[in-house]
Amino acid sequence: MFSDILRLRRAEAESRSARELVTVRTHLEREMGEVVTRSLAARLLGVSHTALQRWIDAGDVPLVPTRDGKLGVPVSVLIDLHEAIRSAREDGNRRLHVLEPAMIEARDKADALDPRSLVPVDEHLDPHDRAERRNRAYHGAVARHLRRDTVRRAQHQLWRWEEEGTIHARYAAAWEDVLKRRLGEIKVVLTADSQWARDLRQNSPFAGALSEPERRKILAEIR
Repeated sequence: MFSDILRLRRAEAESRSARELVTVRTHLEREMGEVVTRSLAARLLGVSHTALQRWIDAGDVPLVPTRDGKLGVPVSVLIDLHEAIRSAREDGNRRLHVLEPAMIEARDKADALDPRSLVPVDEHLDPHDRAERRNRAYHGAVARHLRRDTVRRAQHQLWRWEEEGTIHARYAAAWEDVLKRRLGEIKVVLTADSQWARDLRQNSPFAGALSEPERRKILAEIR
């Protein structure tokens, strides 16, 4: 099932009828579940449990509760890790720990990230607006390195939410319109301070566009 999900995701990048592929992949992922155990994650990645745990301890790989209350690896993260390994091996990197370059790159991006520069400094801001400031900083970071491939993945995430019925039709329609625009126009929406932009960011298909180290840094510094 995991292999079929990977094949569909790769086909989505090349197909003009990607929406149908996203629908099928959504059904498979729902059947597989959103989270897998750490032991299964390590087996699917082809790495040792020790290596995976080391990346988890370093904050490179997130953990979320499984259905039975234990902690596991999100399938969406597992897919990204698997594709990073596949890309490294196709580039001729045959080392056992082929994920290390991707992990180092994510840490370097987090080190270079200044979350406070992405939100306005205002001493009179309501402290309860912390979630909104974090959300704006997150999308500001996405906007700084926005690429067409990132937009494509956001579009596929939006289609998935529509298939699952987990996003309001009004926000789905608004995002459908935004994602068809030029990159510069999309960046404006991601960082705007209007109520409309804030509402869209609360229902954003760009969730997961940043690495775990970047996300953790935003949570830590935007207080």
